[in-house]
Amino acid sequence: MAELQHPSRVVSKRTGLSTHVIRVWEKRYGAVTPSRTDSNRRLYSDAEVDKLILLKAATDRGHSIGNLAREPVESLRRVLEEDRRLNPAMVRTNVQPGARAATRSANTAGDGTRRDGFIDDALAAIMDLNSAGLDQILSRSLVELGQTGLLNQIIVPLTHRIGDLWHDGTITVAHEHFASAALRTFLGNASRPHAIPETAPVLVVATPSGQLHELGAILVATEATILGWRVTYLGASLPAADIAGAAIQNNARAVALSIVFPSDDPLMGASLSDLRRFLPPDVKLLVGGGASAAYQKEIDAAGAIRLNALQDLSEELTRLRAETR
Repeated sequence: MAELQHPSRVVSKRTGLSTHVIRVWEKRYGAVTPSRTDSNRRLYSDAEVDKLILLKAATDRGHSIGNLAREPVESLRRVLEEDRRLNPAMVRTNVQPGARAATRSANTAGDGTRRDGFIDDALAAIMDLNSAGLDQILSRSLVELGQTGLLNQIIVPLTHRIGDLWHDGTITVAHEHFASAALRTFLGNASRPHAIPETAPVLVVATPSGQLHELGAILVATEATILGWRVTYLGASLPAADIAGAAIQNNARAVALSIVFPSDDPLMGASLSDLRRFLPPDVKLLVGGGASAAYQKEIDAAGAIRLNALQDLSEELTRLRAETR
């Protein structure tokens, strides 16, 4: 008799995992290898369903999916049995994401594993469009790592993961927009305790026309706030004239642009040149993001400074602020 094959929606109900999380565990971690129908729909075997149930139980108890995804079923059962033996209180499997992160931080050895776990949990919450769960995970990360640690160790790699998953079609634009809105709100609230004086230099942050992805811009705004800059955040896909107008109105010391996708916009050169032309000569133009390297020639032609990483931004803003004093 042929083995039963189950579609994604059935597997989701049986395992308690969203279909998006199942796909991530499949594509990124190789946890399962479903077959495909003629119409390219996934079908999972009984053994794969059993494995997913065990993986969910293990991750609910604080284990990282990255460490267990390729383990055979018997190994997963041994891991869970050992958990029961050492900590009977963790037999419960219906653990909320924030509690799961807290358990992991108390029981998992090694900072790298803990960070990976936070990122995995945050990504799962994004897949489920679970704003409360995501807020809990980020709050726990903030308490453990501090604001700079949260930004560099959790948020930056998380945004890279989100970008990769969007690019390969695993998540939708809705997921990315959800993540952007949630991160913008959380990081904005986390930055409020910083007392920024009125005399602090101003940084205008945006993405240029045609650049709809704003996660990178959110990171830039947060880092600048941590460094003591007053930030005017404009959001995604703004014309050069509007960005320049905001910079002039707010007497900005610099403008920072995030360029993520696409990497082949034929209008980017004109957009950057226009912005440089509209800005006062003493306003620095900073450009970064995953696709910025593809526009190196256009960035140079506009007299802008390309930043390879958030650390480059930090160094440039620190230098500019010292010059402003």
